[in-house]
Amino acid sequence: MPPGVRRARAGAAATALWGALSDLVLPAACAGCGTQGQSLRFEVCEGCARELETLRARPTRPQPAPDGLPPCVTLGDYDGRLRELLLAYKERGRHRLARPLGALLAEAVAAVVPGSPVLLLHVPDTAAAARARHGDHMLLLSRGTAARLREAGRRVELAQPLRALPKADSAHLTSAQRALAALGGFTTAPGRLAQARRAAAGSVVVLLDDIITTGATLSAAAACLTRAGVRVDACVTLAATRRTRA
Repeated sequence: MPPGVRRARAGAAATALWGALSDLVLPAACAGCGTQGQSLRFEVCEGCARELETLRARPTRPQPAPDGLPPCVTLGDYDGRLRELLLAYKERGRHRLARPLGALLAEAVAAVVPGSPVLLLHVPDTAAAARARHGDHMLLLSRGTAARLREAGRRVELAQPLRALPKADSAHLTSAQRALAALGGFTTAPGRLAQARRAAAGSVVVLLDDIITTGATLSAAAACLTRAGVRVDACVTLAATRRTRA
C-alpha cells in the first residue's frame, strides 16, 4: 500500500476515534431534551436549564404512606425533562449532571431548612448498583448539594452512616414487594455512625434521594437511622412519581 494511502487511512481512523471519544466525554446532545447543536453547560441546554429553574420545592407524600415516613419535599414530578436528566445521570453515565442536579437539591434543602445547620445524609446505592454506575450516584449528588449550600453561607455537614444491602431491582417490583424488600435493605457502618451522631446534635437532619415512589425506601432508611440513634427530620428528593391509588 502506498505510504500516502496508509497515512490517509490512519488519519481517518484517528479522526473517527477522536470523534467517538469526544461523544463519550462531551456529548453533543442535551441530556434533558436531546437537542443537538446547542451550547451546553454541564450537558444541559439553555432551554432545559430555564425550565429547571422554575421548579420549586413542595411537600409530597405517597398514598398510602408507609409507617414512619418523615415529612417529604420534592422539586417536581418524575416526568419530562427532569425525568430524562435523572435517567441520563443514573443509567447513561452522564456524571457531569451531578453538579446541576446537586444544585437543584440544594434549593429544596434550603426551602426545608431556612436557617439551621444541616446534616445531609443520603440513601446509598447497593454495591452492585454502584459498580454498574461507576460510583454511588447519590453520594455525588449530596456532595454537590453541600457545596452549593456552603457557597450560600450555610453550615452543612455530610455523613455516610448507611449501607445498602443487596436487593432485587425495585423497578420490577409491586408496591407490596418494594415495601418488603426495603424493610431489611439497610444497615449502618459503625465508624461512620459515630460521626453522624455527633453531627446530628444541633442540626436538622435531612435524608436525600433522587426519586420518591412508594416511600418505602426512605421510610426504611429513616427507621434504620432512628434505631441507630440518628433521627431524620425531613426527606428531600429531586422528583416524585405520581401515586394516587389509595
